[in-house]
Amino acid sequence: MQASELYKRICTETETIPLIDTHEHIISEEVRLGQSLDLFDWLLPYVSDDLMSAGLGVEGLATVRDPARPLDERWAAVAQVWTDVRTTGYGRAVLLAARDLFGISDINETTYRELSERIASSNHSGWYQYVLKERANIELAILQSLEEFDTTPLNKIDRWFFAPVVCMNDFVVPCSRVDLQGLERKTDVSIHSLDHLLDAMDASFERAVAAGVAGVKITVALRRSLHFEKVARADAERLLNRLFLYPVDLIAGIQQPPVSWNEVKPLQDYLMHQVIQRAIECRLPIQIHTGFQVGNGNFLDNANPIHLTNLLIEYSEARFDLFHAGYPYQGIMAVLGKNFPNVYVDLCWVHIISPWVARHTLHEWIETVPANKIFAFGGDYTFVEGAYAHARMARANVALVLTEKIEMGYMTEEEGVELARKLLRDNAARFFHLPVQDT
Repeated sequence: MQASELYKRICTETETIPLIDTHEHIISEEVRLGQSLDLFDWLLPYVSDDLMSAGLGVEGLATVRDPARPLDERWAAVAQVWTDVRTTGYGRAVLLAARDLFGISDINETTYRELSERIASSNHSGWYQYVLKERANIELAILQSLEEFDTTPLNKIDRWFFAPVVCMNDFVVPCSRVDLQGLERKTDVSIHSLDHLLDAMDASFERAVAAGVAGVKITVALRRSLHFEKVARADAERLLNRLFLYPVDLIAGIQQPPVSWNEVKPLQDYLMHQVIQRAIECRLPIQIHTGFQVGNGNFLDNANPIHLTNLLIEYSEARFDLFHAGYPYQGIMAVLGKNFPNVYVDLCWVHIISPWVARHTLHEWIETVPANKIFAFGGDYTFVEGAYAHARMARANVALVLTEKIEMGYMTEEEGVELARKLLRDNAARFFHLPVQDT
């Protein structure tokens, strides 16, 4: 179908907008330069979930993930289900990256080896500048480093590309002495009481503020419900004291017997409130994972954003960036964004989960949520090529939605162009107080 002249004009306008990317996990270029890369590194985040869903199996996925195995053996495992996965949003993203960045028009049995070779040859200084700045036109990306991939300290993160956030999960969900020992190592604070634990939390916030973080990140919905009740300090301290009752097996590194998640939930609830209070004091916005969860076989209801309602009501002075459109609870997210002045709604990750869902959701949000409270793009990748592909998909979706809104008479072309800049750049730049120039 031939694109309309209006759509072409809107696309041209969106292409010129430097993106503020609200969410990435991209490893530093320095760390990447020390790695050996191939096509299968692209397939590990997200695509691997679809491979498993399509029936690859645990053994097959282990083969794909093993860099010591020959490329042809790893491809043979992927090929079993690749035709079923290539049509998903995850599959479309890697196909787009292969085409645009490496000149490989398809990923199949005749191209996987050459694509792997081109990916490996791209691993040189300056690649991030080329992909993120020159090709994706990403002005700045909000970064949550994943320590299992990259241990770069907050104050060492490259601010030309990224504005870091500090993840406070470890302070929200401790359930053993092992967890507390991890917090001691991270903060250099000995923890023997609730006061000590809060001192450690304060130390972590102080270091984060000194490092110039852009916000606080919470992803505990991957492990528990987002409903955080109001808990008395005495009840929280009683539960914390239980964690000290049992010895730690120093060889196995585990605590026996463990305190169950259900038992320790009131302590975690109390600590979440403490994190929010400190974020308010430090004037830091709070990003919270809601909705769809990475991996296979999760308890989705844990991440329903409606569970946050009591926090949103109590902490009206906090600013919340709620992630992933709450998908599949995007209607609930629209209501939260419309109803609560302190809630901002974010489409990060969604354009690659389902491009259609992203468009449908953006249509709804434009009609329900004030325009200054919508963030249209966050890549949510560990590698820059994924961020590039997602940025391309997000720009195309925004352009298409705005074109449809203009064609149906909902807004003028001038309004559409102005809205595109808000959705893709200005809203996030102002929300995070980023060091970028107004345009």
